[in-house]
Amino acid sequence: MADPARARKIAERIKFLVAQHIEHRVKDERLGFLTVTDVRVTGDLQHASVFYTVFGDDRERADTAAALEANRGRIRSAVGKGLGIRLTPSLEFIPDAIPEGAANIEAALAAARERDAELARTTGSAQYAGDADPYRKPAAQDDEDQ
Repeated sequence: MADPARARKIAERIKFLVAQHIEHRVKDERLGFLTVTDVRVTGDLQHASVFYTVFGDDRERADTAAALEANRGRIRSAVGKGLGIRLTPSLEFIPDAIPEGAANIEAALAAARERDAELARTTGSAQYAGDADPYRKPAAQDDEDQ
């Protein structure tokens, strides 16, 4: 098992090497506007999960996934040459769920803003059920009572 700090450094290096190789070396027309968001390496440094996002519609995401799968061996070879460690980790490309998660959060925030606005509208015309100030106050003493 590798040191967690070493595994983190190797994951960052893999992220850089994969992004660089995809940008400069992979010549596939199916490849869309791709961003490598994260890389996670197992403790024994044998497997790396590469998370990515694609800007575009579902067809562009599917085409990019197919292009990455077709070029996985070449990308792994470039990573192996760039890492310089004894064993090159196998690569797995996983589409990242960041855009969908962000869309869900935005929808929840919009719904909360709408409920807040509705509550503000209803409380604007609200009145007290009893007196405006329901608390007892000490009786004011007249100067003549002393």
